[in-house]
This record gives sequence, structure tokens and C-alpha cells, in this order.
Amino acid sequence: MEYRDLGRTGLKVSTLSFGASSLGSVFRPTDDHEAIRTVHTALDLGINFIDVSPYYGMTKAEAVLGRALREVPRDHYHLATKVGQYGGPDSFDFSAKRVTAEFDQSCVRLGVDYIDLLQCHDIEFADLNQIIDETLPALVKLREAGRIGHIGITGLPLKVLAMGLERAAPGLIETVLSFCHYELNDTSLETLLPSCHEKGVGVINASPTGMGLLTERGAPGWHPASPVIMAGCRQAVEYCQSIGEDIVKLAVQFSISHPDIATTLVGTANPDNIRKNVAYAEAPIDHELLSKLREILHPIHNHNFTRGRPENRDPIFP
Repeated sequence: MEYRDLGRTGLKVSTLSFGASSLGSVFRPTDDHEAIRTVHTALDLGINFIDVSPYYGMTKAEAVLGRALREVPRDHYHLATKVGQYGGPDSFDFSAKRVTAEFDQSCVRLGVDYIDLLQCHDIEFADLNQIIDETLPALVKLREAGRIGHIGITGLPLKVLAMGLERAAPGLIETVLSFCHYELNDTSLETLLPSCHEKGVGVINASPTGMGLLTERGAPGWHPASPVIMAGCRQAVEYCQSIGEDIVKLAVQFSISHPDIATTLVGTANPDNIRKNVAYAEAPIDHELLSKLREILHPIHNHNFTRGRPENRDPIFP
């Protein structure tokens, strides 16, 4: 397993990391004992960065992860969770009072008293003024109290991540987590990388298959991608099927290949799947197949989807 610096945080993280949303039965019914074995398998194979949120499974993912980590030495992993999105009727609440109280509850569920990275979750749904003037200062207080190590932001639109980095005090935001923007069919995250590099911000990538677009199972019914994007990705999947290749292998390899992206999150509650993903990450990339798939996907390259408050959304391309 390769390890890279997560910006200037001082953390060295595995290029492939564990996204714990699946532990909350977000995508399918899961068995908690199998989910716990998956976490242990990931750690045994060299993954050392785990990302979760109270939103995943309405706190279930944090609770199951806490059970999995109960007997794991704390210095064997870097742990990230989030604040601001919780589910239910009050899904988004970025007030200082709420994020501080919910952080305490996350620590209880996770069975820890220290979080390596605390992130504002999906800031496209927030008033950015509140994030800058209220939420981030609340996280700074937690950092000053020794409760957390580092501060980050997450979101789908690249626009709002860029605005957050521009408006925050230098060095305050230490990481960004972006998803669906560095994968075989969409590499638009590259537009944000120079700014992150200049500011010393660590970049976390997620959803190397585009939330299911680049899988044989296909995108779930709730997926926001257009029919054109779905059809283009399906064509790439079917080509791989026709030659006996698993497109997920190449999707994972491609997503971890950029040296300026510290780590890419993959999520599963199945030990065999995490073994496959780690094996994919450690295998040499098939450049001939990569070239062919990029050719197939070229008509939809960087076609995107967005969400959030109107002022925070990305322009839609094309």
C-alpha cells in the first residue's frame, strides 16, 4: 500500500481509504458482524484512513464502526467524521451549538475522545456565510481544546469548495473531500488541485465509480446523473464485460493514480470486496484498456450533475 501526505496536516494516509457509509446499510441491508470484519480486513491490508458521518444510516455507520474499532489500537488508524448533516426533519444544521453537541455524540458512538479530521458535511446545502463565520470557528475551538486534529470541508459542487477555500482564513481549512469528480468519466477535480496544492490543502477523493455509474450493477434509482451520462457509462461497462474485465478495477486504479490526490475512499460492508479493492490498487494499470475506455467515455467527459443552494451549485456541462 502506498501512503501520501494529506496536505500539511502531518498525516500520512493510504492512497486507498475506507468510506464507512456502507456500514450504515445505506446502499443495501448489511450484517453488522460482516461489516465489522470488513473494517478489520481493511486495516489488516494497510488501509489507515477511515471516513464516516453521523448522517450515514442515521448514526448506524458510526455505531458499527465504533464497535469495529473497540479493540484496535488508536494509533493504527486516522479517523474522520463530519458535522452539519444529520438526517431527519432537521437534516442540515451548521450552528455552532448543534455541531459541537453532535460532535460529542459522534465520539461516544465511535468510542474515541479524539478525531483526527472533522469536516463540515456537504456545505453546498449551507449558507456559506454561516460556515465561515460560525461553523468553522466552532471547529477551531474543538481543535484548540485538543478534541480534534484537523478541519476540512466536503461537498459535490466544486464551486462551493473553491469558494470556501477562498473565503476562509489561510490554513483554517486543511482538507477538502470531493466525490464523483475524479473518475474515468469526470476529471474536473483537476481544476481545484492547483489551488489546493498552493494552500497546502489535502485532497480526499471519493466515489471512484461515480456512485455506481461505473459498475455492472449500474447507478441506483436515486442517482442524479442524466440519461446521457448513464448511457455513456453503461457503454464503457459493457465493453469491459465483453472482454472479461472488471471496470471497477480500472476505476479504482485510475482514481488513485493522481499524485496530488492524497487518498480515494471506497465503501463496502463485505470483506471480500475490500480485499478486491486493495488488490486492484496494488496491481499495475492496463494502459491500453485505460486508453480505450477514455475513448469510449470521451463524449460524456466532465458532463456533470449538481445540487445544493442555488448560489452554491456548479454550472451544468454541457
